[in-house]
Order: sequence, then C-alpha cells, then structure tokens
Amino acid sequence: MDASNPVESRDTHRSDTNAEGAGPGPATRSGRLSELTRLFSKLGLIAFGGPAAHIAMLEDEVVSRRSWMSHGHFLDLVGATNLIPGPNSTEMMMHIGYERAGWRGLVVAGGSFILPAVTLTGLAAWFYVQFGSLPAVEPFLMGIKPAVLVIILSALWKLGRKAMSGWRLVVVAIVVASGVLAGYGEIVCLLAGGVVGMLWLRAHGDRSDTAERWLPLMFMTTPGRSASVVTGAAISVGATVSLWKLGWFFLKVGSVLYGSGYVLIAFLEGGLVQDLGWISQSQLLDAVAIGQFTPGPVLSTATFIGYLIDGVPGALVATLGIFLPAFVLVGILNPLIPRLRSSLWFSCFLDAVNASAVALMAAVTIELGQEVLVTSEALIVAGLAAIAVFRFRLGSVWIVAGGAVAGWVASVAF
Repeated sequence: MDASNPVESRDTHRSDTNAEGAGPGPATRSGRLSELTRLFSKLGLIAFGGPAAHIAMLEDEVVSRRSWMSHGHFLDLVGATNLIPGPNSTEMMMHIGYERAGWRGLVVAGGSFILPAVTLTGLAAWFYVQFGSLPAVEPFLMGIKPAVLVIILSALWKLGRKAMSGWRLVVVAIVVASGVLAGYGEIVCLLAGGVVGMLWLRAHGDRSDTAERWLPLMFMTTPGRSASVVTGAAISVGATVSLWKLGWFFLKVGSVLYGSGYVLIAFLEGGLVQDLGWISQSQLLDAVAIGQFTPGPVLSTATFIGYLIDGVPGALVATLGIFLPAFVLVGILNPLIPRLRSSLWFSCFLDAVNASAVALMAAVTIELGQEVLVTSEALIVAGLAAIAVFRFRLGSVWIVAGGAVAGWVASVAF
C-alpha cells in the first residue's frame, strides 16, 4: 500500500451515508433510529468486560454482521475516539449512530447503550442503601470474564489484520503496548505512537506487508504488569451536597477523563474522597465494583455515587454530567474524520493511531488474561468460548450468556 495515496489507504466506509456524515434522508431516518435503538439497547444489556470488549462486540455487529462500514473506517473511528476524553466504547456507539442517522442517531445510539447500565446501577444503588450490601453476581462473572476475553481476542485479530499493514506499524504498536504495560499513560502512548508513526511512514512509505506475518509479534514481545489494589479506611459521608456542585464535578471528570476505569478511580478517589469527603473509600470501591459488574460503560459508577449522595436527583445529575461531554465531542469530531483521512500527513497519522489503538487493546487483553485465566474453570470456559467464536462464529450475546451459565454451574458444582 502506497503511503503517498492516503485516499486509497482505507476501504470505502459506507455507501448509504453522505460524505459529511449527516446520515440518511428523511425517508429512512425513522427506520434507522428504531434499528439503532434495538441494537444498542441489546449491547447495553450484554456488553460486559470493559471498553475493549464493548468495541469488540460493536465491531462484530456493525462490520462483520451488518456491513454498515468497512474495517478500515471502523479503525479510523477507534483511533480518533482515543484522542478525545470520555468513555471510548460509548463514544464509538455514538459515532455509529451519527453515521446512520445524524445527530438524532448519535443521541439515540448513545442513550440506548447507556440507559440499561445506569438503570441497573441505579437499582443496585437502591439495594445497597436499603440493605447495606451488594447483590451476589460473582458466580456469573466467573464465567462471563473468560468468555469476554475471547470476544476481545477475536476483534483484536480482525482489527489488527487491518491496522498492521506493514512492519513499521507493528513496531509502533509493540512500543505503544509495552509503554502502556510499563505504566505510562494511555493517551501519552497513543499520541506518541501517532506522531512517531506518522513521521516514520512519511519518511519511508512502505506499508505493504500483511498483518498475518507481523501481528503475533505484539503478544510475543510485550511484557505484563500487575495491577494494584486501592484500599483505605472508610470515612463518613459529608453534609448534603448541592446538585449544582455534584453535576459540575462529574461534568469536569467527563470532560478530561482519558484512559481506563483505573483512571476513573483515581479521579473519583482524589476528588470525592480526599478533597470533598462526599463518600468514603469503601463506598467508592463498592461503586466501582457495581460499575464493573453491570454491563455497559463503567462510567455508570457515577449513577451509583450520585444516588448515594442525593438519591434519584443525584443519580440523574451525576449521570448527565459525566456523559454529556461525550455527546458533544463526538458530534464535533465525526464530520472531521473523512477530511483528516484525505490529508497526506493526517492519513499517516490516523494509520499510526489506529495501530496504537489496537496496541492498547492488546495491552488490555494481556492484563485481563493475567487476571482472569488463573483457574481451571476459567480456562475451560475460555476454551469453549474460543470454539464457539472461531469455529462456529456465534454472536457475542450467545457467548456472554453461555459464559454466565457456565460460571453459575461451576460455582454450584465446585
């Protein structure tokens, strides 16, 4: 593939949306909004496992099964989304909605994906306040986690084959993944990979090697790291908090939050626990646990915390504050992506960012594998899920459901 022709460096991404991303005409918009509601409500109910798993499920639904866009354009969206703050997987849902039905599609897709998570998290918060403990969901997660890991691997292979179009991009991806695993910030590694990769590709321009030859190197050469656990003594919840202050806090977090759920924990612990004293350390950890236990975006943790602080109004304000910046940023960014791709320099930059984004997924996969595949039961579930995904090509909803059942059976049997 010739780096001097960036327009040809990606597949044509769609045939039924206009070049500006404004979506379909009035005659089809209503039907597409219904279609978006059904798809993203379903994903909102089954999308366990964090952003990498969510993007893997989204790729399966909109690229492999529905052919709404090419792998190349999907990667462009992933790479561009990693450059802005906010929940990346949720922003990807919004991108797809915008391309299918304009601004209405963006709102419908994002809202449909978020609503199941915040509803379940709100119910868990009510349960927590009433009974002082969390629902028993661990047996199901024991099976869901290894199943989701296989879904991520499937998407990583498909996206990696497209992104790693030459050995230089593979080198960039290995360095980025190694930097993330070594503890450097995701956004720093992503931007560094994009800039260095752009300069390297423009200087040489040979990206013709196939990914099947180079992609396995990412897993052979990237080291692992161990995750740290945040602990601390509980402190009492402070006085009644103004809804304006609560909303402003989460609006600020949503506007500057890059990276994974671990970054969110750092923001919330420093702001809510240490600086403001609105919740205790133990309550924060319970809130984060619920955000991970429920499907959809982990930022639904804000719903739980908002409910603890000020009931239903607090939950609504906190949820709106943390997700609102994502809707605005995606609406601004999406129409710019085709123009960036048509630029010689930005095309190379997007190629390098895409490779770096896949590297971030690889780093997450390695970390999840070290954390999840530690028991014989998890290995068995992962093996069965791999057969279902790679041999029978079952959809993610069946993989997640099967993993949940397997986890429950294992908890009863052993």
